[in-house]
Amino acid sequence: MKNQFSLAHLTVLECSPAEMTYIAAKAGYDFVSFRPIGLGTVNEPQYPLAENKKMFHETKKALNETGLQLLDIEMVRIYDEVNLEDYLPAFEVAAELGGKHVLTTIQTDDREFATEKFAEICELAKPFGLTIDLEFITWYNISTLKDAGDIVRRANCDNGGILIDLLHFDRSNVKLEELDSLPEEWFHYAHVCDAPKEVSGTTEGLIYTAREDRLYPGEGGIDMKPILNRLPKIPYSLEIPNAKRAQEYGYEKFARYCLENAKSHLSTVKN
Repeated sequence: MKNQFSLAHLTVLECSPAEMTYIAAKAGYDFVSFRPIGLGTVNEPQYPLAENKKMFHETKKALNETGLQLLDIEMVRIYDEVNLEDYLPAFEVAAELGGKHVLTTIQTDDREFATEKFAEICELAKPFGLTIDLEFITWYNISTLKDAGDIVRRANCDNGGILIDLLHFDRSNVKLEELDSLPEEWFHYAHVCDAPKEVSGTTEGLIYTAREDRLYPGEGGIDMKPILNRLPKIPYSLEIPNAKRAQEYGYEKFARYCLENAKSHLSTVKN
């Protein structure tokens, strides 16, 4: 079975969900991954599919016309003042568009609270047929695979899982053997990218690489194949934001180059 690829929204974040769907279809992707729940970062484009009916209908039309599937939505954040029911409209939209997964992060120091809320969000997502996939991010409170595994294990929800982003796996110095102790059914898809071999020693530098300077698979310093070979056969969401290349090539050509490089470099992944 051939590898399947999704175009992650962060790769083409200036594009609306409908626009990126047409771009992904032309480039040859199998899926798209939308960000209808913004992070609230400075100047971040907003795509509130649940509130903007025109945007929703344009997006649904694009999916129907291209035949692409929605793989996942992002980003559900668990933080100290969170009201989890605020995420329900996005879950409804994801389900109506055929999505399967929800990327989730934790930004609180209270592990008991985080575990409780992770379990609650899993229960809220269950009627929509969605999994809740916890991503550990190097500079967040849940920053390692062990941290994420502890939360998911203690929450004990059958639709809970872990999202492996190769950048954070590498930057958080996760050992390959740590994957071997986790259930395969926790892994539903992965974020795939490469990055410069030199790792910044500052949070600002780590954030810059993650949001603006990722590289095509195979051209950076991440040893990708041994990580992916330990995961089950799952779709690879190409999250490769690179501001300079997107500006130079335009989003359509850039998205195509991301996919071409990923297919070439990952053709020998045993899974």
